[in-house]
Amino acid sequence: MPYRRLPNTNKARLRALKKVVEKGRSLPFLDIPFSADLLREANNEYHQFESALSYYNQCLSNQSSANRKHQVNVKNARLYVSHFIQVLNLCVIRDEIKTSAKRLYHLPEDTHNLPDLSSESLLLEWGRKIIEGEEKRLIEGGIPIYNPTIAKVKVLFDIFEEGYWIQKNLQRITQQSLTTLNDKIETVDALILKLWNAIEDKYQMLPQEKRISICQSFGVVYYYRKKKKVNMN
Repeated sequence: MPYRRLPNTNKARLRALKKVVEKGRSLPFLDIPFSADLLREANNEYHQFESALSYYNQCLSNQSSANRKHQVNVKNARLYVSHFIQVLNLCVIRDEIKTSAKRLYHLPEDTHNLPDLSSESLLLEWGRKIIEGEEKRLIEGGIPIYNPTIAKVKVLFDIFEEGYWIQKNLQRITQQSLTTLNDKIETVDALILKLWNAIEDKYQMLPQEKRISICQSFGVVYYYRKKKKVNMN
């Protein structure tokens, strides 16, 4: 005995609604297995769900496209910030810069290890500290660090920071579109269940093979259990 399975993906939900609407519109009014109100509801939900799914996919695509470019900027900023800190530490080791000056950068004086720059938020935090620290040291009369200069570090860091906030905004928009889409899933699932129940009720007196065939023409999905498949083969 085949069993019915409701759609479990958004694309499948969209196909199910589309099939019901198209089939319902192709039949004379008296042959439709559900009410005209239910057909209108299915049509409205189909267009709303299609729009919500399309908007989410577009938001996700925009975020993904921007992120590919952003990761290049992340790599460059991390490289130059870490390189600048390494050069700073070497200057301290060679006594070209006083150890106490490291406090301006919020760096520990008793170690020359690099701070954790593994995440974008940490890179953002330390990039700001390093740029501000170097600017304070220069104002106090310190000799500039070269290769890389703080100007070069700042250019690449600013590009990264701008992209960072753009990505955050795109992530927020994508999450909002996903929330809107998910909020509609329960309504769509309930509507598909209602439609499929009405379709099966309409043709319940027909022989099984013919009933299943007609219901499938409305988009109702049936599966055979594994044991049944083996017996049929």
